[in-house]
Amino acid sequence: MDNHFFKNMENKTGVNMKDVFELANSLQGANFKDEKTVRNVIRRVSKIANKPVNQETEDKLIKSIIKEGNQLDFSTIADMLNNKKK
Repeated sequence: MDNHFFKNMENKTGVNMKDVFELANSLQGANFKDEKTVRNVIRRVSKIANKPVNQETEDKLIKSIIKEGNQLDFSTIADMLNNKKK
């Protein structure tokens, strides 16, 4: 993908693509059955998106990921970031 594509994404979402790629790289091999790991990922996404996540929402996300086995991958993170910008 070219730089123009990433600049358009940055302009659309307000999110630095470098931060997104660093986050995605940090997720490789992460244990998503570990609450502390999942909580840290949620907080990091929240910070990158510049949108606070309250405790109740954070707890619901953790439950969804850990207890219900929902996937957390690059696509899911991108969706979270795009939804936060709207």
